[in-house]
Amino acid sequence: MACMAAVLNGKATWGGLFYNWVVVYFANFAGSLLLVYIIFAGMYWCTKDATGALAISGMGAKAVGIAQGKMSLTWSAAFFRGICCNWLVCLAVWMAFASKDVVGKIFGIFFPIMAFVSSGFEHCVANMFFIPMGLTIANAAPQATATAMKMTPDAVAQFFTYGNFINANLIPVTLGNIVGGAIFVGMAYWFVYLRDPAAKVAQDKGVKA
Repeated sequence: MACMAAVLNGKATWGGLFYNWVVVYFANFAGSLLLVYIIFAGMYWCTKDATGALAISGMGAKAVGIAQGKMSLTWSAAFFRGICCNWLVCLAVWMAFASKDVVGKIFGIFFPIMAFVSSGFEHCVANMFFIPMGLTIANAAPQATATAMKMTPDAVAQFFTYGNFINANLIPVTLGNIVGGAIFVGMAYWFVYLRDPAAKVAQDKGVKA
């Protein structure tokens, strides 16, 4: 959003924009996977049944269910949910920019983020945690996952893969997020406020006069 406006306004380069996107994207992915490992190692996701066998806890079943739901979306559904999501996220950031105090920033951020979460929209960075969490659990305990999700172990092994995650969710959601943030917010605000700064200054002076 902000980077796109800076590029269009001549304050940054396209190369710098893409470099920033790539570094931030993969750094977020690395951080998300680290958090997945920490939570997985804490064994919150599993329990033991009456026979002492490994079973999926409520948290584990929820994590796998979230991953299954997200990877079951059609490509187009994931793409358009990605647009809606980052549109709201970037509007939240924009409103935080506009606020002069901490309380205003909190209120500006809270409601758009609440709307995207409650609406079930898709964000690539959020999914870098939620889906790998489900994949890790499913691959660590395929039999328990199959029982909890009412699937066969073979179906679990075929469905819960990183290839499926990337192709079915991460790619379309990332593209949708780019459209929603860079075009619907960054480019739109640049077009309205920064496209012709000289004319805007003259207009503002005329209004004040």
